[in-house]
Amino acid sequence: MPVALITGASRGIGAAAARRFAAAGFDLLLLSRSADPLEALAEELRHGTGEFNPAGGLPPGARRIETLALDLADPGAIAPGLAGLLGRGLTPQVVINNAGAAYTGPLAAMPVERWQWLFQLNLTSVFQVSQAVLPALRAAGGGHLINLSSHAARNSFPDWGAYCASKAALASFSRCLAEEERPHGIRVSTLTLGAVNTPLWDSETVHSSFDRRAMLDPERAAEALLFLAQQPASQVVEDLTLMPAAGAL
Repeated sequence: MPVALITGASRGIGAAAARRFAAAGFDLLLLSRSADPLEALAEELRHGTGEFNPAGGLPPGARRIETLALDLADPGAIAPGLAGLLGRGLTPQVVINNAGAAYTGPLAAMPVERWQWLFQLNLTSVFQVSQAVLPALRAAGGGHLINLSSHAARNSFPDWGAYCASKAALASFSRCLAEEERPHGIRVSTLTLGAVNTPLWDSETVHSSFDRRAMLDPERAAEALLFLAQQPASQVVEDLTLMPAAGAL
């Protein structure tokens, strides 16, 4: 069976992607900071297979799911954590760097500690996860990394400057990594999203008055991730942009 590694898998887009990929026949390596909801999701998926049904869940079956509680805000924990997870016998063909965070507030008043925290989660942890999995992907003859980006990478919004900068850097990182890893049969894609109705909007670091009813559904983002992952090895969708019909909220 194919294997997918998904970060930020306990909720939002990550959890929706885990369900979607499990239904498509993938075994899973799931990472999240929150151990209890992650393990609850894993137990759900270990006994599910077949066609995805948003209303009824997954029909009875079996699926190999390995989990790791890992705080990607801690740079020193990432390499040993990933080494232990990959040592359990599953080599991912698809790696989805979904975990991330947001911060709203003027750049002139943003504490440097918050800036560093945001860039660690949105950029540096992606770099670290990629470094950790690349040897296994190269040894296997190829693979596919998919990084979750944002339309904020291409636009400017007041009080979202740090988030915009982190996602712009992620987009550039993804393009450079794609060029370097192409000779090894490793493809890199970005899924660029407009606002998605996820728990991010409930975070203490985010203050907004956006209409969440107009946002994208996490299930649609998960569908897009599976579409990217199921492209044949002979081709790659380098970037897929998905926006709410209402545009930038």
